[in-house]
Parts: sequence; structure tokens; C-alpha cells
Amino acid sequence: MRTLGLALAFLTLASAGRATAQVQIDISKILQPGNTKPLWVSISGLSGEALQVLQFDLYVQGFNFTNQSGAQYIINGTVAGNLTAQATDKINGRTLISRSYTGGTLRRQVHTFADDFVAQLQRKGIAQTKIAFKNDTGANSEIFVSDFDGFSPQAVTKDATIVAAPAWVPGRLAIYYTSYKLKNPDIFYHDLSTGERRIFARYGGSNLSPAVSPDGSKVAMILSKDGWSDLYVGDAGGGNVRRLTKSQEDESSPCWSPDGKWICFADKSKGRRSLSKIPVGGGEIQRLTTGGAPSPTEPDWSPDGNWIAFTSSTRAGFDVWVVPAKGGAATILVGGEDPTWSPNSRTLAYVRRQGGGRVLSLLDVPTKQYKDIARISGSSGSNSQPSWAK
Repeated sequence: MRTLGLALAFLTLASAGRATAQVQIDISKILQPGNTKPLWVSISGLSGEALQVLQFDLYVQGFNFTNQSGAQYIINGTVAGNLTAQATDKINGRTLISRSYTGGTLRRQVHTFADDFVAQLQRKGIAQTKIAFKNDTGANSEIFVSDFDGFSPQAVTKDATIVAAPAWVPGRLAIYYTSYKLKNPDIFYHDLSTGERRIFARYGGSNLSPAVSPDGSKVAMILSKDGWSDLYVGDAGGGNVRRLTKSQEDESSPCWSPDGKWICFADKSKGRRSLSKIPVGGGEIQRLTTGGAPSPTEPDWSPDGNWIAFTSSTRAGFDVWVVPAKGGAATILVGGEDPTWSPNSRTLAYVRRQGGGRVLSLLDVPTKQYKDIARISGSSGSNSQPSWAK
């Protein structure tokens, strides 16, 4: 496998002269799913690609667009080879940021400005992040990595078989995933910066759904080597594999709490799906209530620890929901499946069924604003199973 040229894509452009003024209005409160108004922005001076990129970056983070009289934030920009942009908070009259960007593509410069702007609002920017996903073409599939908006896609695998469930190593250009390359569902580790690829788990039966701990030291996974599909955890190097559950039915879709102390997973008992969590060292399984959401599966824990997003299935189809991490009343967000949190703990990537295929979409959880990722993978077929780099 050839080395991917992805390392530079993770580097931000050199910064200079960032504004230090902070907005007086606190907009960093814990999100209220589906019950939050967007923040209104006016953009002038930009057109074409620069305007499209900036609007996309901000819309999926809870902003919307109007004229200057109706906006709280005023953005003015020019493109003369490079991007120069300024953002002002109209309410308190402060300039939040004013700078010029050089180096890289215009798209990269706009992404950087978007991150700089939201940083002044005490938020974590996502415009320069990456997603991994599965692309299906006929009977085969491959793992791809792209910018969060679907641009600059690059193939990670060329296995010409079935691959599944990419999972990022936090803070690194590396992923785990399952591949049938050796005629069995085995878990592989792949370092994208060096091209190193090695088998991580190849036990008898299936080796599925790798999920990496927040510190990168451990991997949770679903193995059937002992007769049932149960939850296991092992060291990132491949040793000390321990069985955490001993079910009579299948477990699936593990994810980690941000503090690395718990693993949440989809449980099954007497044919009914539920979400459960278990201490990483083993112990008593705790059932999570997801009031109102039938057959929950595919959980993902938000980086701030407050929420778990998941898929709920009915005869009518699939929907994405969120529930407080301690369990409780769940909130339906949008029709779709396979949710994965971004680093800002408010935007989700998920899968939307369209016709006979699947497309990736991004959803701002508080406002329910969403946009499809229109350009991705550079080939026909369906995209699914997104994983957002943290």
C-alpha cells in the first residue's frame, strides 16, 4: 500500500496577528438538541468558491445568513490571489478577527478563516478536520479519507473486497478497520503518514467494529472467537485482549467515553436492542434508557461527554437520535443512520439513504440544519460508516 499524502492536510496555515478580543455574549452553553435558533451572519465581498465554502463551513455549525441589518456577525472579505477577511460582532461593535491568509489553496484559506472566526466565539472549529468512510461500488468496497466537506478524497485501501468500520486513532493520522482481504473479516491497522499496514486482530470467526480509546492506548472490538459476538478490549499493539461481555446474543458498535473509563455498545437481549455501557476494566453492565427510541444501535459518545448519538430503526426506516450520556429522554434529529460526532460536540456526520444508495450528510444538532456532502470519493456508489477524526 502506497503512502498517502495526508500529513500536510492536517496542518493549519501559519497564523499571525490573531485578534484577542472575546465576545461578551456567552454562546458556549450546553446544546439543546433541535431547539436552538441559528446565529445570523452577513457575508459581503466574497463570491464563487470562497463564498460557497464559507457558507457550508458555518451552516453546519449553526449559523445562517441574512443581510447586515438582520445579522449579529458581519463578515467582509476579498480575494486577490489570497483571502483577506474580517469578522465583527455588531452587538458590541468589536472586531473579532481581521487578517490575511497565504499559502495553500483558496479553499484551505477559507477553512482556516472559518475556524479562526468560530474560535473567537469560544467554539472549536471543524473546517480543517478529516473524515474516513466506506465507499461501496457493487460487491466491493474501499475505505476513503477526505476533508470534512468531502473534498480531497483519497483511497486508503485497494483491497477489491469488502471493507468496513473505519475508526480513527485520536490525534494521529492512523485508522483501524475491518477487511476481508485475507478471506476473513479481520481488523487491520493503517498508518496514513507512513503507509504501514498490519493485521491487528485475526482470530477465528469475525473481527469487527474497532473503536480506539481517547488516549490511543486501547482498542475495543467485537469478536466471535469464543462462540458469540461479544465485546473485547485489547492494547493498541495487539496484546492483552480481554472479553468484557458474555452474552447469548450479539453485541455491536462499541464507542468510548471521553475519559476512557467506559465503553458504550449496542446490546441485544431476547431479540430486543438496547444501549449499554461497561467499565473498561470489566464489571457490571449498565443499561442506558433511551426513552422513545426503539431498537437503538450504532452509538457514538460526544467528545464533551454530554451526549450519545445513535441510530433507531423502525419498519418505516432509520433515524438519528441523541440522548444524555447518563440516559433518559431521547431526541429525534433526522432521518438517517451511522452518526459520528465532530470534535466540536455539536455537528454530526451521518448517512442518509437516497434512492438506491447512501450519501453522507452533516447535521448541526442544536438547530437541525443539515447539508449533504455532495462531492465525495471520486467514484460512483454509496458512502457510509463515517468516522470523524478527533
